[in-house]
Amino acid sequence: MTANILIPRHDKIGDFVVSVPMFKVLKQQRPELILYALVSKVNFDLASNIDFIDHVILYDPDNLQQTLSEIKRAKIDTSISAFIDTKLAWLLYRASIKQRIAPATKIAQYFFNQRLTQRRSRVEKREFEYNLDLLTAFDSQLTLEYSQPLLSFSKSASETVICEFREQHQLRSSDKIVAFHPGSGGSAQGNLNIDDYLSLAKSIVDLAAIKIVFTFGPDDQNLRQQLSEKLDFAAILYNSSGSLTSFCLLLSHFQLFVSTSTGTMHLAAASNTATLSFFGEDSVSSPQRWASVSSSEQQHNIVLPCPYSRDQYRSIEAQLLAILSRPEGQ
Repeated sequence: MTANILIPRHDKIGDFVVSVPMFKVLKQQRPELILYALVSKVNFDLASNIDFIDHVILYDPDNLQQTLSEIKRAKIDTSISAFIDTKLAWLLYRASIKQRIAPATKIAQYFFNQRLTQRRSRVEKREFEYNLDLLTAFDSQLTLEYSQPLLSFSKSASETVICEFREQHQLRSSDKIVAFHPGSGGSAQGNLNIDDYLSLAKSIVDLAAIKIVFTFGPDDQNLRQQLSEKLDFAAILYNSSGSLTSFCLLLSHFQLFVSTSTGTMHLAAASNTATLSFFGEDSVSSPQRWASVSSSEQQHNIVLPCPYSRDQYRSIEAQLLAILSRPEGQ
């Protein structure tokens, strides 16, 4: 039976990406459902270009009345919230949504009429698995699995993005792009310092057909300046200043993406690009909680203490070389 389903995730890029499997599972197994996403401004473009999301509503913290009006116009039957706060809870309650599903956490839970006890702080599952579990409150017959890659876009759009990138930077189609993203987005624990990012990239600079890219988000410009002043080998410095969808398309063509556990890592993983990722020691920051949405063989996750030792850095360098030395497809 047709129903309008709203899945809110109104925070950062990585948080949204690890909620996207909820949409894919529902659309693949219940194609008659009309799926709405409620997202923050930073994720609006990406959500609007995902083919298994039917409609996108902007969560505007500066105009919650407008957001409420849009939710009401959508005539939502069920909301399934992976992350809740009081403002979101109030919106969904005021929208008179009959079935409001959420984790049993925080005071905000009392605005919801169907609550699941998950105790995510125990870190018994990964974040996207906790999110998928919420779907069983809506339909207990669902299989909580999804196909890889999580996201795919039109071949023409994908080819346009990578061809423009290769032309701009004079790269051949046979070149293999390894990207390093030294920024943390202010939310990650466990990361290399800028000198070791440079050393790590330099350790592979002479490998055949390898081209090195350093990527930077809008808030990473000071970091870019610091890195450019120290750079003493051939590398591309790339600002991801365009749309999130275009950046996701570009990441899908990279051989490997090296970074801390941040939104950009999750964006790369959404296309099942191989990742070498650094995580903090705390359980709530660990790969046991925040491993991403790609297939397990594409993930190379490292718990990195602060401070880390030189032996630990050398181990990362050896792992990078091992990853790039493997035959493609393994």
